[in-house]
Amino acid sequence: MRHPPRSVLLATAGAVALVGSAVVPVVSAQGATPACTVDYSVTNQWAGGFQGSVKISNNQAQLSSWSLTFDFADGQKVSQGWSARWSQSGTTVTAGNESYNGSLGTGDSVTAGFLAAWSGANTAPTSFKLNGTTCNEDPEPTTPPPTDPPPTGGTAPALHVAGTRLVTADGTSHRLLGVNRSGGEFRCVQGYGIWDGPVDDAAVKAIADWKANAVRIPLNEECWLGLSGIKPEYGGANYINAVKDLVARVEAHGMTPILDLHWTYGQYTGNSAGCSDVHATCQKPMPDMRYSPSFWASVASTFKDDPAPVFDLFNEPYPDRATSSTTDAWKCWRDGGTCPGISYEVAGMQDLVDSVRGAGAKNVIMAGGLAYSNDLSQWPAYRPTDPAGNLTAAYHVYNFNACSTESCWNSTLAPVAAEVPLIAGEIGENTCSHAFSDQVMKWFDDRDLSYLGWAWNTWDCSSGPSLISAYDGTATAYGIGLRDHLRALNP
Repeated sequence: MRHPPRSVLLATAGAVALVGSAVVPVVSAQGATPACTVDYSVTNQWAGGFQGSVKISNNQAQLSSWSLTFDFADGQKVSQGWSARWSQSGTTVTAGNESYNGSLGTGDSVTAGFLAAWSGANTAPTSFKLNGTTCNEDPEPTTPPPTDPPPTGGTAPALHVAGTRLVTADGTSHRLLGVNRSGGEFRCVQGYGIWDGPVDDAAVKAIADWKANAVRIPLNEECWLGLSGIKPEYGGANYINAVKDLVARVEAHGMTPILDLHWTYGQYTGNSAGCSDVHATCQKPMPDMRYSPSFWASVASTFKDDPAPVFDLFNEPYPDRATSSTTDAWKCWRDGGTCPGISYEVAGMQDLVDSVRGAGAKNVIMAGGLAYSNDLSQWPAYRPTDPAGNLTAAYHVYNFNACSTESCWNSTLAPVAAEVPLIAGEIGENTCSHAFSDQVMKWFDDRDLSYLGWAWNTWDCSSGPSLISAYDGTATAYGIGLRDHLRALNP
C-alpha cells in the first residue's frame, strides 16, 4: 500500500489501489525533503498595516487536519484572515484549517492569507511548525536505533510448502496471521532514518501481544544495496544490519518475518504512476532487471541459513496498468524483459525466483499477481517454476479493490488455493472500521488460509489505513477488529 500512508496511492490506483501498501512523500533519492515547507510573503504593505500570505506544503503522511504556528519578532498583530482560522497569543500566531480544507495529502499545498498591523519594523518570521513539526529544514532521524541488543536466537518455525499448506518442520499445518510493519521501504530513501517508529524489543513484543505470528517487513532495494544517493547511515551495511536485527527480534517472539521488496528502481510515468522518479521512491509496476535480482540474491544469501523468513518477491505488481493486453501483462509478470508501456527492463517473477534459489536459499517464496496483487485470475497459468517447491501465491485486498467480494474470491482465489498456499499479505479498509476486514478474515478462516493486516504504523486510520495509534499496541477503531480476532483465534 502507499506509504505513509498507503491509502493515498491506493486511491490513485482506482478500483485496485496501492497505500500499499497506502501514501508517502515522493522525493528524490538525492537527499531528504523537509516534512513540510512554508512560503511566507507580504503581498501588500502600507503605513501601519500589511497583507500577508502563507503557502503550506505537506511532504509527510496525509493530514486530516492541520495547524500552523509561527512567531512575529516586531510586535505585529493579526486582525483578520481567510482560508484558515487565525488567532494570536502574544507573539505566537496560529492558523488552523477550515472545515473545507482540513485534508492535506502528501504533496498537497494550501494557501491562507491575513491582515495585520505593524510599527517600526516588519521582519518576516523565520520558523514555522505544522502540527508541531518544524518546516523548511532537513529533518533529523525521528527514530534512533534500538539500544537493546538483538536476541541471539529465535523461536519462529521453519516453514515449507506441502501441497496447498504451509507446514512446520514436523509437518504441522501453519497459517501466517499478523501485521505489516511499514517504514523500511520509505524512510531511508527519504533521508529520514530506517524505520518509522520504534523497533526495539518492547515494540516487537507489542505486536506479539496481539497474538500475531507473522510480521511483513517492506524493504527498499536501493537502501539495501547502498546505492549512491542514499545516505550512508541509512543504506548498505547499516540498512542490512538494521533489517537483520528486526528479523531476529521478530523471530525471538515466535513470529515469522516476511521480507517484502516494496519500492524499486526504474522510471515509469504511465497509467497509475506513483511518481516520475527513476529512484526507488514509490511503487513501480514491476521490479527492475538492473537491481532487483541483485537485491534478492543478497537477501537470500543473508538469510539462506535461516529457514524461518519468508520472501515476498514484489509488493504490488501492476503491469496491467501499462498495457491493455491481459496476456502481455501476465507474460511481463512472469518473464520480464521488454514489457509494453514500461520503459525500463523488467525483472519477471521467474527472474526473482531464480535469484533466490541461485543464492542457495530454500525459504518459502510469495508471488503476488496483477492489479496491485488483487488479481490472481491467471496466476496458476503463469506461475513461475520453483525448483525448491516452496512457492506460494500472494494476494492483497482492500474495500476499494475490484476483487473485494465473496463472489470474486470464490471464482478467482479458491482455484489458486486449490493448487498452492494462498497468503493475503495485505488486508484492510479505509473506513476507520473493520466490517470489511472481518468479512475477509472469515472467508480466509473458513479455508485455513493466511492473512496480515496493513499496517502497524500510527497514521490516520482513514488514510493509512493504520492499525494502531501508538507503538505500545493501542488499536485504532480499524485495528480493533484484527487485534480482537487474532486474540480470539489464539486465546
